[in-house]
Amino acid sequence: MSIREALRARPSLRTQRRLTRGMQVLLAGIVVYGAAFGHPKAITNGGLGLFVTFVPALLERNYDIPLDPWLGVWITTAVLLHTVGSAGFYARVPWWDHLTHALSATLIAGAGYTTLRAVDLHNDDIHIPSRFAFVFIFVVVLAFGVVWELFEFGLDILADETGIEMPLAQFGLDDTVADLTYNSVGALLVALFGQAHLAGVAERVREGLFGASGE
Repeated sequence: MSIREALRARPSLRTQRRLTRGMQVLLAGIVVYGAAFGHPKAITNGGLGLFVTFVPALLERNYDIPLDPWLGVWITTAVLLHTVGSAGFYARVPWWDHLTHALSATLIAGAGYTTLRAVDLHNDDIHIPSRFAFVFIFVVVLAFGVVWELFEFGLDILADETGIEMPLAQFGLDDTVADLTYNSVGALLVALFGQAHLAGVAERVREGLFGASGE
């Protein structure tokens, strides 16, 4: 890397860290708020969300995978928006649920494509055409979306049986269809634009998991 490139990279890294740390502080604040005022949803979603934001750092430390710094912002933003939604915005802002589903779907699609591309790069005998990757991204996101809706349905049954408030809930068939629709929007965005921007991430994942050269 040249000196000019290094100087350009530093502000980006500083900005990423500030954004990520700021959102992590907000998540921690939501957990504290939930504990202080007795809101279990805020505690559960905030705590799990805060843990997820540290996943990129754990991957980099444990598997030596130097992920793009803005990936942390992407993940933290999705987690924060969902946590804020579960703390009351889902009920107050009609489109908030659509936004979080589309953004979360981009994460699932990105993870699915990165894994697929890393396998493709690892072995010269494997060639995955871009059209297949396009379909694969959609299948992964739609399958995950169905599993997620079934999970919410199961939590509803458990809540009815036990009387315990669950961190997630379903709001009818129309809500489920809308969720799957916006999941597809997120998958479409990654399928159209993510293959170009996630290629470098896939290469770093392959190097971190399988070594510097493919077999």
